[in-house]
Amino acid sequence: MAFVLVTGAARGIGLALVQAHLARGDRVLASCRAPSPELAASGAEVLDGVELTEAAGVTRIMEAIGARAVDRAILSAGILRAESLDHLPAEDAAESVREQFEVNALAPLRLAAALRGRLARGARIGVVSSRMGSIGDNGSGGYYGYRMSKAALNAGARSLAIDLAAQQAMVFVLHPGFVKTAMTGGRGDATPAQAAAGLIERMDTLGAEHSGTFWHANGTPLPW
Repeated sequence: MAFVLVTGAARGIGLALVQAHLARGDRVLASCRAPSPELAASGAEVLDGVELTEAAGVTRIMEAIGARAVDRAILSAGILRAESLDHLPAEDAAESVREQFEVNALAPLRLAAALRGRLARGARIGVVSSRMGSIGDNGSGGYYGYRMSKAALNAGARSLAIDLAAQQAMVFVLHPGFVKTAMTGGRGDATPAQAAAGLIERMDTLGAEHSGTFWHANGTPLPW
């Protein structure tokens, strides 16, 4: 039985990750900004009202973990905005980009750094990114803040993998696919449950030699 931390757990992929880990007998600490009935009924240890862009949010999670060793952390909280080139000169564009950097890139990195002393030997950290953060895979443009923030997250996760290697912790950068969630307006090729199953399979099967690499949930390696 593993002790698993999942962020962004109230709905969508995060909720599906919580449910899947509970179904296989893991203990789950689920954090979110706002609770949902589905998460409350899941059987997870729920920590709501957590804002990970603030130091107090990280502190609350660390206090909830206490002396327990974290076997697996899946950092899935994120936001998506859709700035176009035409929108960038607008006054609110910089704030939109900045908000995505705070939530998508800086917050998971700060939490991962705080978790360092609570990671079990051989712990696995899954950083839920997006292939939209791949520079090599960008063939459609747009979505400036989201693409830039996810690319920054990928770079941070790569450094994290190197820095945590000495304690045998592994970090995997994971793209869940195009998933039918509120973030995508219900559009997509996979359900949250299908995406969660793929993400968990990657975390189960990837080894230390893959730490710091970028993967699609279907098992395909992705370019930076």
